[in-house]
Amino acid sequence: MEKNYRFSQQENQYGGDCLPCTHEVFNKYVDAPYVARKITTRRMVDKAIAEGQLLDVFAEDNNFKRFCAMMMKKEKGFEGLTLQQQLTQWTNALKSSLPCFIFGTKDFGLVAKEKDGKPVLDQNGQQVYYHRRKLENIEVLSGLFMFDADHLTCDPFELYERTLVSGFPWEVRLAHKTSSGHGLRLVCEARPELGNIADNQICLARELGLMGMKGSTGKAVVDDSCIDATRVSYTPMREDIYFIDEEHLFNI
Repeated sequence: MEKNYRFSQQENQYGGDCLPCTHEVFNKYVDAPYVARKITTRRMVDKAIAEGQLLDVFAEDNNFKRFCAMMMKKEKGFEGLTLQQQLTQWTNALKSSLPCFIFGTKDFGLVAKEKDGKPVLDQNGQQVYYHRRKLENIEVLSGLFMFDADHLTCDPFELYERTLVSGFPWEVRLAHKTSSGHGLRLVCEARPELGNIADNQICLARELGLMGMKGSTGKAVVDDSCIDATRVSYTPMREDIYFIDEEHLFNI
């Protein structure tokens, strides 16, 4: 029996296969211990940096040591960075290595895999094909769009509560705190009468009272880079999910 799915997923954002995200796959990611570990570690380090705490304890973390060893081989000058700078790069890497959901797209077409401009062949000498996350490779849109507000000065749950008022004009399918701990991600049904994804984002930001609002870093709280259907959304851990409409999130 074919399993239902509505959007895609990648094991990470760096070029893996974009495959169907079923309910089972979604649960596998949000319940994975390594996901929770990466998110909680990121928050602990970021909090320590923001509060001016001593950072030496993190320097003894084996995962951080492995990261530093890799970066010293990969990036010239990494060894000369301060511990705080190295830790910041590490927490960014923890976030970007999380599994990804691509809520705007159901199916991507197959394309030939290449490396350094040459075709990649399998052990039998046959060319390898994969589902590549590119705008021109989209085959079927999902009808969903992602909205991201970060650097919030309030509890993200307080912002989510604004979607619960009677007559809220978007159907929310998923709401969760982002990996920073200071952001809210909403996955909603797009309203075609408003226009494209960017149009829906602008209207939703206005509805939530966020247009022009500056966050804790002085930057706009609304992430205006989530404007195309290939944009990735890093998986949350289970306890960060405020709401999920499982029936409609995974089935049209």
